[in-house]
Amino acid sequence: MRQKNWRVVIVGFFLIILALGFYFFMLSIASQSTDPATLAQIAGQAAGVVVGISLVMIVVGLIGKKV
Repeated sequence: MRQKNWRVVIVGFFLIILALGFYFFMLSIASQSTDPATLAQIAGQAAGVVVGISLVMIVVGLIGKKV
């Protein structure tokens, strides 16, 4: 039997919310940048990396550890 690690799952969801918030915040200030396309691309890549790590955390947390 495996025990789910709910702390890791909750932190994973929290990081997804933070990444989306960061992405939309950066899009809102991108219009004031000298190169808004590059700023949006870099912000999207950073948010994508965080979301990817978060999804792995959620999967690992749901798999759990052996008891």
